[in-house]
Amino acid sequence: MIAQVETKTYTAEEYLEAEVNSVDRHEFINGEIILMAGGSPDHNEIALNLGGALKLALKGKPYRTFSSDQRLWVPQLNNYTYPDLIVAAKPIELQSGRTDTILKVLELTIAMISLLLIAVFRVFRSIC
Repeated sequence: MIAQVETKTYTAEEYLEAEVNSVDRHEFINGEIILMAGGSPDHNEIALNLGGALKLALKGKPYRTFSSDQRLWVPQLNNYTYPDLIVAAKPIELQSGRTDTILKVLELTIAMISLLLIAVFRVFRSIC
């Protein structure tokens, strides 16, 4: 017989309390807390290059860019995440009662997965 492992479901409040005090970063996906893996040098270089290009291309336009240190809350998905890059319209909207979490960015959120960059550049062209 195979033993079943019960997974605990957390509230967003429990996640935020634990995350603020944690050395490691975690994503919160619909009640599940998931430890984030570290990025590789190639991954980080691509994110830095793309972030720099976005920042330059959007200079003087009503957008702000953020790196993977910025937490994003997507209430429709019950999800807290740290995307590789975020482009958000000014003024940014923060989650109510928080100063460290952007609320539902609709402009551009990039979590780099392999060759996803083709789709990213299509979106990039449409906002620049």
